[in-house]
Amino acid sequence: MSNAIILIARILLSFMFVLSGFMKLTDPAGTAGMIAGAGLPAATLLAYVAGLFELLAGLAVLTGFQVRIAGWLLAGFCVFTGIAFHLPYASGTELVNILNQIMVMKNITLAGAYILLATVGAGAYSIDARRGAYAAA
Repeated sequence: MSNAIILIARILLSFMFVLSGFMKLTDPAGTAGMIAGAGLPAATLLAYVAGLFELLAGLAVLTGFQVRIAGWLLAGFCVFTGIAFHLPYASGTELVNILNQIMVMKNITLAGAYILLATVGAGAYSIDARRGAYAAA
């Protein structure tokens, strides 16, 4: 039963990054604008890099491939993007400030979920288990 729950969790945790990564790769302008607004250089290039990372890491979680590594990387990514792009919530209208506060809380919460996934592993229904990289529960 716990392996089925881990699979469901992996599917749910992968959804956002697979979709977001695909969207960044097909239309990077909005992400590039946020990156430039945060004062980082090479905004368009970084938008493509972020999109590729999100897509590949999301697919790794979905398929259960190198989940421990992907989990730690996604946890770090969530914390970094929450702080770099959403923490300064006193920078826009009241609605934008509220949305940024929610995004920071969401990112920190997701970081916890990815740390848990990195600790628990991919479960029996995964590429990692087929490769022998995970001891099935």
